[in-house]
Amino acid sequence: MAAIEILFWIFLFIVFYAYVGYGILLFIIVRIRRMFGLKRMQVPDPGYEPEVTLFIAAYNEKDFVDAKIKNSRELDYPAEKLHKVWVTDGSNDGTPELLRQYIDVEVHHVPERNGKIGAMNRGMKLVKTPIVVFCDANTMLGKESIRRIVNLFSDPKVGCVSGEKRIFGKEKDAAAGAGEGLYWKYESTLKKWDAELYSVVGAAGELFAIRTELFQEVEKDTLLDDFIISLRVAQNGYTIQYDPEAYAIETASADVKEELKRKIRISAGGIQSVVRLNSLLNIFKYGTLSFQYISHRVLRWTLAPLSLLFLIPAGTVLAVNEGITNFGFYSILFWLQVVFYVSALLGWYLENKSIKVKLLFIPYYFFIMNLSVFLGFKRYLKGSQTVNWERAKRGK
Repeated sequence: MAAIEILFWIFLFIVFYAYVGYGILLFIIVRIRRMFGLKRMQVPDPGYEPEVTLFIAAYNEKDFVDAKIKNSRELDYPAEKLHKVWVTDGSNDGTPELLRQYIDVEVHHVPERNGKIGAMNRGMKLVKTPIVVFCDANTMLGKESIRRIVNLFSDPKVGCVSGEKRIFGKEKDAAAGAGEGLYWKYESTLKKWDAELYSVVGAAGELFAIRTELFQEVEKDTLLDDFIISLRVAQNGYTIQYDPEAYAIETASADVKEELKRKIRISAGGIQSVVRLNSLLNIFKYGTLSFQYISHRVLRWTLAPLSLLFLIPAGTVLAVNEGITNFGFYSILFWLQVVFYVSALLGWYLENKSIKVKLLFIPYYFFIMNLSVFLGFKRYLKGSQTVNWERAKRGK
């Protein structure tokens, strides 16, 4: 029983630290640094306006082309210094033909579908500007996003800048939308603190930028190109910075089924990334970066979901031994687990009945997040996750 109790506390600590504890610790460290005047400060340089490439790898995005071009033209950055490059491997819905109607857009198309990685590797060989900004065709950028991102590069130590992914919320949003929105708000806060401490650990694919010279061709089977590209920049001694006011906005996943599909792909890619970036686990070599990487990313893709699973039998054994209806410490924790999983199940049931209960959105979304890790791990082992575009359907 003592061994089970020890394991229970280990599992509980991992879960708490991965999802809440790291945020608390990070907040404390950042506040202490501020007290001693160690806060990372960067004075804006209004005269820093290098040429920039807005790079969009697209597959069958005809429905978004007009809105995206209009959005790109409205960005607050000198038009003559902002080059718009679209790489459209395999698109057969008229996307390349529509793009060629715009005189300020550079289009690189091949009929073969080589996936997003293939498009990025091919397109990056054609980029001539010192900074390249990656974004998706179906996301709209805030007017000042490019200027704010570029300004952070005035610090020579910065090799990558991540923008913020914002979810367009509506009152009618289902559990997927509400849960996704809450998750990204929490993630945004952690990223701000990560950047203030040292570096963000991974960029959002919806909007991020790197120094062109630091781009390393990505393996063709890579699932999380944004994560791998940005972390490899950090491995070379540069930092990844973050500006929440440089944002890309999109609608939430159409429903939880679509959100689960997206999360499974991310989870499979996360596990692949942990394997591929295994050298980053060496805290003696990478120091603070390794600490942030393990705390913020690795645990969520590996030990935390496993610990959640193992807490069920371990907690049950301890609660039964204590007296499951005596409401001692372990029995209370047992019943809290029951309430959580029942809430998640009830959220799923009500979602299918088109009944929205906001109180259930968080346990439902949290459950979906961790379920996706197990399903993603299965895909990773089977090697069945395609690298081709497989975008989840978004809400309208």
